[in-house]
Amino acid sequence: MPGPDTVEQGQAGEEAGTRPDVPPVPSFAPVPPAPLGVARTPTGHAGVDARLERLADADHLPADGHTEVYEDVHRGLRDELTALDVRPAPAPTPAHDNRS
Repeated sequence: MPGPDTVEQGQAGEEAGTRPDVPPVPSFAPVPPAPLGVARTPTGHAGVDARLERLADADHLPADGHTEVYEDVHRGLRDELTALDVRPAPAPTPAHDNRS
């Protein structure tokens, strides 16, 4: 006949989530980083696409490392947009040839 300790251990095991009517005990252990699975569609602009691909680096970092990646991508995308506003240098005009 099992002693009181054995019965209590058996009941504790059943109450810890092995019985269908008792919910499992939540774990507070850190979970390793996992990719979010968000697809990045190429835009056709090499600079923008390179910045968007940088977002994949966040998939392998814990949440507290995401900020650095997001800020870097944001800064790079802002630079790409700013570069679109820069007017190209005027084309050089041909020298006049005054031969007669």
